[in-house]
Amino acid sequence: MKNSTAIGTTATASNVAPSRGRFAPSPNGLLHQGSLLAAVASWLQARAQRGTWLIRIEDLDTPRVVPGAAEAMLATLAQFGLHSDEPVLYQSTRTAAYAAALQALIAAGLAYRCRCPRAERVSTRCRCRELALTGGDCTWRMRLDAGTIGFDDAIQGQCRYATSLIGDPVLIRRDGIAAYQLAVVVDDAFQRISEVVRGADLLESTAWQVAIGAALGLPQPAYMHVPLLTEPGGEKLAKSRRSLPLQHLDPAPTLAGILQLLGISLPLELKAAPVSDMLHWSVQNWSPMRIHGVHSIALQD
Repeated sequence: MKNSTAIGTTATASNVAPSRGRFAPSPNGLLHQGSLLAAVASWLQARAQRGTWLIRIEDLDTPRVVPGAAEAMLATLAQFGLHSDEPVLYQSTRTAAYAAALQALIAAGLAYRCRCPRAERVSTRCRCRELALTGGDCTWRMRLDAGTIGFDDAIQGQCRYATSLIGDPVLIRRDGIAAYQLAVVVDDAFQRISEVVRGADLLESTAWQVAIGAALGLPQPAYMHVPLLTEPGGEKLAKSRRSLPLQHLDPAPTLAGILQLLGISLPLELKAAPVSDMLHWSVQNWSPMRIHGVHSIALQD
C-alpha cells in the first residue's frame, strides 16, 4: 500500500458504511486467546450490522517487531475464518500522516516538547508544559485542559477520566516513532472506522484518543471494550497453556470456547463444525448485552 499523507477524513456516520470495524494487532509476538476474543468480537459486531471488517498491522514499534510475526498473525486469523475485507494496512507505511498530524497540533498550540523520564510522564502536571523547549532529545506531548474526558462504551458503560490523573498523552516518542495514541486515531479516521472493538485494558487510552481526535477535528468512532481474559486469580495472562499461541490450538474447539466467553452458546451439532459455520451462526446470535459491564473473565484450569 502506498504511503499516504492524509491525516484522516471528515466523514460522518451518514456517509460511511453502516459499520466499519477493525482488528489491529501489534506484531511483537503471536496471537493468543485474548487476541482472538477481541478479533472475533470486532468481526461479529461488524458482520451483525452488515458492515466491513478490516485488519491493520500496528508495526510502528520497530524495536519490538518480531520478524515474520505479522504474516503468522494473518495466517492464524485465516485459520479461524477471519479475513480482512480490504487490503491489510501496515502502520509503517503511514509515517507521513502522523508527521502531518503532529504539525497540525503544533500549529494549534497544543503540542509541546517534553524531556521528562518515562516514569515521570504521567503526573498531575508535566513540568515541561510551560518551558517551550526547543530541539534536543525529547518526546512530543499534547496539552490537555483541566477537566474530564468522557465517552460511552457499549459494554463498559459511561467512562470518565480526569485529565489531572491521566496526564498529557505522548504523540511522538523520544526515538522519533509515532506513539500508539496518535497513530491509532489518525488511522481509524483514515480507514473510516465507525466502531472500535478491543480489550478493556485500553479504556484509559481511549480518553487520550478522544482528546487527540477532537483536537484534529476527526470523527469519533463508537467504542466497545470487551472483557480481558486473565489467569484464574485475575492476573494478566502468563506463559501458560491458557496463553499458548493460537497456532498450537485446534481451531474448532478454541473458537467454540471464545464464543462461549462472548455469551454465545453454540448448538451441539455446531461445536465440531467448520469455523465458517460457527461464525455464520454466531452473527445471528451476537448480542454485546450478554457481556455488558464485564471487565475481565478469568480462564479456569
